[in-house]
Amino acid sequence: MLKQIQPKNICIVRLSAIGDVCHALAVVRSIQKNSPEISITWIIGKTEADLISDIADIEFIIFDKTKGIKAYREVSKQLKGKQYDIALCMHASLRANFIYRLIPTSIRLGFDYQRARDLQWLFTNCQISSTENQHVLDAMHKFATEIGVNKKNLNWNIPISEKYKKFASQYRVDHKPMLIISPCSSQRINNYRNWNPEYYAASIDHAHTKYDCKAILTGSNTATEKEFGDHIVKYCKYKPTNLIGKTNIKELLAIISESDLLICPDSGPAHIATAVGTPVIGLYASSNPDRTGPYYNHKLTINLYPLACETFAKKSIDEMKWGERIRHPNVMNLIKLDQVIDRIDQAFKVIKQKYL
Repeated sequence: MLKQIQPKNICIVRLSAIGDVCHALAVVRSIQKNSPEISITWIIGKTEADLISDIADIEFIIFDKTKGIKAYREVSKQLKGKQYDIALCMHASLRANFIYRLIPTSIRLGFDYQRARDLQWLFTNCQISSTENQHVLDAMHKFATEIGVNKKNLNWNIPISEKYKKFASQYRVDHKPMLIISPCSSQRINNYRNWNPEYYAASIDHAHTKYDCKAILTGSNTATEKEFGDHIVKYCKYKPTNLIGKTNIKELLAIISESDLLICPDSGPAHIATAVGTPVIGLYASSNPDRTGPYYNHKLTINLYPLACETFAKKSIDEMKWGERIRHPNVMNLIKLDQVIDRIDQAFKVIKQKYL
């Protein structure tokens, strides 16, 4: 335990991805709530900085990985002349490892050996305590615990300017409920987290028919996601507004904040929704929602991961390594349409009270 150091200046490294940055922000907010005297610098990726770098009480240093070696030089230049009591090394990757050696501090706190991927333990000199089978957010909060912050303060408080609130409000029609579908996870090889586009379309039609709900599709500007969105629209009887590839990260944040419900697989938008208090129907079969699911939405999340383990890995969930993925092209087909419709109906028992 490092509680005895009572840090006044800390440097955090969490570069990516959007969901993990949202988890890290929850940790930072806990530190700020419990120890407001601590000054915080955060080294963060360029895309992720677009989401949260307008938070006024954190100093951000942006690491742009597209610049290669130059990115490290720029970080080093911005760290020159600073001194930190501790570095919270919250990103286990080779890219982040080299940043740790640039931070002017004598204490570099990293993950425990089990979770210190990519040889992170070689670049840190102390580790958080090991706890099995934790949600990623709870695991990250161990960094706060190690410096004496035991109480979680899950209030993300990501700024949304009037400009972006106005952008999102234009999609609110006649005081009708608003459903967001963010259908795609990241396009990494063998990711296999995307659900059936025909089922997404049927879910949209159900929400419109039963709850007079306006639907919006969101996603990134990749050809794959655009094509996926086009398929959903084609199958829909009631056409959604298709914003795939047409929003930046702040506009996405504002739209999710404005909406009443989000449906998505294991992806960044699920955790953005958690941060702004929007209910999430998480679609999980490839990965374990007990580890990476939307933190406050266990009852709405569909969890077919145990069945996926048995079907494709021929193991029980207890035999799987914590965090182990099921990488099979048919894994998301385990999630059936009637399960999602049931969750939509469950969510609208609460949502419809706003529109009486």
